[in-house]
Amino acid sequence: MEKFIEDINFWVVLRASIEIFIIFLMLYFVLRFMQGTRGIGILRGLVFFLVIATVILLFVVRKLQLYTVDWLLTEFLPIITIPFIILFQPEFRRALIRLGLNPFFGIFFRSEPPMLEEVVKATTALSKSRLGGLIAIERKVGLDNFIEGGVRINADVSSDLIHTIFWPGSPLHDGAIIIQEQKIAAAGCFLPLSDSPTVDKTLGTRHRAGLGLTEETDAISIIVSEETGSISLATKGQITSGYDEEGLRKALGRLFEGASENPGGARLAQRSPL
Repeated sequence: MEKFIEDINFWVVLRASIEIFIIFLMLYFVLRFMQGTRGIGILRGLVFFLVIATVILLFVVRKLQLYTVDWLLTEFLPIITIPFIILFQPEFRRALIRLGLNPFFGIFFRSEPPMLEEVVKATTALSKSRLGGLIAIERKVGLDNFIEGGVRINADVSSDLIHTIFWPGSPLHDGAIIIQEQKIAAAGCFLPLSDSPTVDKTLGTRHRAGLGLTEETDAISIIVSEETGSISLATKGQITSGYDEEGLRKALGRLFEGASENPGGARLAQRSPL
C-alpha cells in the first residue's frame, strides 16, 4: 500500500513539473517573440500581475484560511475584471507597462545607451538656430510600431544629420527622429499625442507627441521649441524644460544610469509652445 502511494505521489510530482516546464517555455518564447515591440512591457506586467501576484496572494489567503477574501478572489473578481479593463483601458495599459518596466525585469532584458553626446550636440544646435525638433530614444520597450510609420534611415547618430533632418523645408522635419540601438532608425515618425487631463493645455503638438510617447513606453523624448528654442525632456509621462547643453548632458546621463526619474533639476514646463 505504501509503495502504491509513493508511486502515485511520484507521478503527481512529475506531471506537475512537466506542466510547469511547458508553461515556462510558452511564456519564454512569447516574451522573446515580442521583445523589441511596444507590447513587451504590457505583457511582462500582465504576466507578473496574473501569475506571480495572484499565486502568491492565493497561497497566503488559503494558508491563513481567509475564506471571505478567497471567495472574492475566486468568484467575484473574475466577474468585474473584464468591465474594469474595458472602462479603464488606457490607465490599465499604462499601469501594466510601468509594472513591466520594473528593474527586476532588467536582469533579463538589457539595453545599451545610445550615443548621447551626438544627441546633446544636435539638440543644442537646434536650440541655438531656433529649429523645432523631436528626438525619441528607445530604451527597453520597443518603438518598432512608430518606426514603421516613418522613413527608415538606419544611420549612425550624428549631430549634423539630425540638424539636417529638422532643417525647414526638409520633408522629414515635421515628424520625430527615433534612435534605436545607437542608430537613427527612422525619421518623420508620428507619435501618439498625450491625452492626460493633467497636461498643460498650452503645450504644442510637438511637446504633446513627445510626452505621449513616454506615457505608453519607457522612451525618452527630447523636444526643442521652434518658437523659443527651449529644450524640454519628457520621461515617464512627465516633462521638464529649461535645459542648457550641460544640464541636458547630465540629465540624460542620469536617466541611462537609472539614477533619477525626474532629472536635471529643471523646472516643470508650464508654457512650451510648438
